[in-house]
Amino acid sequence: MSNKPAGHKARKRFGQNFLHDQGVIGRIIRAINPQHGQHMVEIGPGLGALTEELLDACQGELDVVELDRDLIPVLRTQFFRYADTFNIHEADALKFDFTALKQDERPLRVVGNLPYNISTPLIFHLLSFNGLIQDMHFMLQKEVVDRLAAGPGDNHYGRLGIMAQYYCRVEPLFIVPPGAFSPAPKVDSAIVRLVPYAQPPYPAKDVKQLQNVVRTAFGQRRKTLRNNLKPLISADRLEALGIDPGLRPERLTLAQFVAISDALSDAADTPCEPN
Repeated sequence: MSNKPAGHKARKRFGQNFLHDQGVIGRIIRAINPQHGQHMVEIGPGLGALTEELLDACQGELDVVELDRDLIPVLRTQFFRYADTFNIHEADALKFDFTALKQDERPLRVVGNLPYNISTPLIFHLLSFNGLIQDMHFMLQKEVVDRLAAGPGDNHYGRLGIMAQYYCRVEPLFIVPPGAFSPAPKVDSAIVRLVPYAQPPYPAKDVKQLQNVVRTAFGQRRKTLRNNLKPLISADRLEALGIDPGLRPERLTLAQFVAISDALSDAADTPCEPN
């Protein structure tokens, strides 16, 4: 699946960079380790570089979500012999309801060479379906993988990494050079594995509250928690939680963000005293 069909050019508006390096493809498949009978989901199959390898390995069910309508007939023709188990969904993965794919007790195993321009919002979208998913393996811009895996104090640490790590174990696997793609991107890519927790290590009382706290805290990275979180919580209440309000947001752990979120949830649940 390294050869492009005649006449098809990668579309910049879809962020298309087609994987063609067979050595890299093999390494990705080994990392995913698809097994017989598993329910695989591929986002953005493109020209099918990973698709046939997945179909051969799992001998189960493969759903693919592809936005580029010109690629749909190419994929149908290329994989016609898998018609009973190969399902193509012409859709925008950012808006796709992944619950529609779940037909039985098997969890979904999600794979994708994600376009750089939608990778962050797409990961947030997929995290909302984490209860259906066994694991996710993505090809992403290396900087995005760095952000997903970053810890407190790291320059890459922020909203994406905190929320991904709330839901999942994040494992950066290996770097993929630009030459593995056509056209070659201007940056390195990397493969990352996300494994949803059965139970988050630091479960928040209200995940939406946590998301709001993290978003607000990183509204202006250079400012302190005292300034950024002022609309939500006072410096005195932060100190009561054992958190220095003079810190910048990238110094806080996930557990500390959850503590702030839970304090706000508790305050919202406390009935007002009558006058």
